[in-house]
Amino acid sequence: MVMAIPRKLVALGDSGVFGWGDPLEGGWCERLRRHWMELPGGPVLYNLGVRGDGLERLTARLSGEVGCRGELRRQLPQGILLGIGLNDTARVGRPDGRSQLDADGFLFGLQQLLQKAKEIAPVHVIGLTPVEEAAMPYAGVLWYCLADIRRYEGLLEEACLEANVPFLPLLEEILADPDWPLWLGSDGLHLNSEGHRRIFERVRCWPALLAWADLQLLQVQTPMGY
Repeated sequence: MVMAIPRKLVALGDSGVFGWGDPLEGGWCERLRRHWMELPGGPVLYNLGVRGDGLERLTARLSGEVGCRGELRRQLPQGILLGIGLNDTARVGRPDGRSQLDADGFLFGLQQLLQKAKEIAPVHVIGLTPVEEAAMPYAGVLWYCLADIRRYEGLLEEACLEANVPFLPLLEEILADPDWPLWLGSDGLHLNSEGHRRIFERVRCWPALLAWADLQLLQVQTPMGY
């Protein structure tokens, strides 16, 4: 009997993808990995999130890390999931300081990244999560604000639309829930366990990702607020 080879999805991003802040379940990406393991024919998910990563660092490691996750000789993963951009929004030194990567550079770099990634495998991109501005600065030097995060998520959506890449916005739906600050840790930046659970519920029901995984029939819509 020949066993079917499951498709592979590589998740690249920052601490949000890595799962920082969720000591209970390891983050939304780890929750998705475990969920798919329980499903017949569920994809294999590799979590390649790195704390502190921005767009430029992720781009530099894309080909090498994705290229060695095929499991079988000369086989590449069948999908790439990107969660990046929050660290690029941070202003250095003061609330009106320079961004770690300015908006024009972010959009140009993102356009290049998406084209490069699409040459390897189908790509999906998720949006950004909010911060509690009153808790800033992070690490005593980085200032995150909602206005910048909103702008950069807009750039993510713009680049994905241009590249015909599925995009899952997160920010506005999270902010629509008055309890959203309770989904963040004490640093005001990283999601806590509840925050990661909310993102997991959103991602696992994402129609574009379900279609890629050939799991459409298992789709169960779960509103962000539940």
